[in-house]
Amino acid sequence: MPPITTLDGAQPARHRSGIRRRDLLLAASAATVGGFSGSAIAQEAFPNKPIRIIVGFTPGSIGDLFLRVVAQQLTPALGQSIVIDNKPGASQIISAGLAATAAPDGYTLYLGTQGGLVLNPVVRKKLPYDPIASFTPITMLFATPMYLYTSNTLAARNVPELIALAKRQPGKLTFASIGPVTASHVLGEMFKASAGVDMLHVPFKGGPEATNALVTGQIDVFFNGNNSMSHVKQGKARVIAAATLKRSEEAPDLPTVAEAGLPNFEMLPWFGLFGPAGMPKPLVERLHREFTAVLKTPAMRERATQMGVQIVTSTPEALIAQVRAETPVMAQLMQKAGVTPE
Repeated sequence: MPPITTLDGAQPARHRSGIRRRDLLLAASAATVGGFSGSAIAQEAFPNKPIRIIVGFTPGSIGDLFLRVVAQQLTPALGQSIVIDNKPGASQIISAGLAATAAPDGYTLYLGTQGGLVLNPVVRKKLPYDPIASFTPITMLFATPMYLYTSNTLAARNVPELIALAKRQPGKLTFASIGPVTASHVLGEMFKASAGVDMLHVPFKGGPEATNALVTGQIDVFFNGNNSMSHVKQGKARVIAAATLKRSEEAPDLPTVAEAGLPNFEMLPWFGLFGPAGMPKPLVERLHREFTAVLKTPAMRERATQMGVQIVTSTPEALIAQVRAETPVMAQLMQKAGVTPE
């Protein structure tokens, strides 16, 4: 992986008493006409107010929880608070659309995901944003292994038993998702196609809502990250397999779906930090440096392990390359799973 980009030769901010009024007016004019890249003063003072991160998930979801931990640890370094702005709905289309139209001044950022920037463009013909042109990549944040959870009321304690049960009751078993064209939805469709079974898709607004439906027996199956594992430990639900090719480090005794007879069954959703298109390079470099520094601290690594996610940092270039590379792969995968473009 290429080395982390840093600000080279950054100069200390000039003291305001040494700047003439005419200089300030010229700088303000340059920012208005030529964009924020024309205002060195604005960049040197960044940030001078709270930073908002738009998140397309409900509070309590894994992306929301992870960013709140990062925000808490990052606030002292930035000298400003970070506000998590939850905008769930429409499979992250609402959040992505809002972020794409924000000012590229570094004060509005976006939690971009595999679902929002790869899956949505593959299956939706019309979107209020372009996954490449509408955003400025900053860094990858983390990836989350997915697991196959079942309700305690379901008479299946492993993958073969689940497949057999679904075949005996075609169209009767239900699987939850956190919305159409999300990882939990695509994994459910992949499972149906790979196992040759028919199950009913039931979308929810977010992970907490879907998990609650699982533990209360309203739905039968749910592919989700580690954040549903606490309910398993409390005896409120079961986890019967990992949706990874290799057994996860968090649950090494848990077999994979692939081991159970569905080869190459894997999906590893990722989450990254983006800004609106047109963000000045110095702001991108500053944000990249600050966020990756926090992500690499032992304290953050420990929290990530507790949350069951894998911290993954990247250069901005590598992040956008990930979006480009995954798009044709996911298009083929979803075609095989029977998820057709809308």
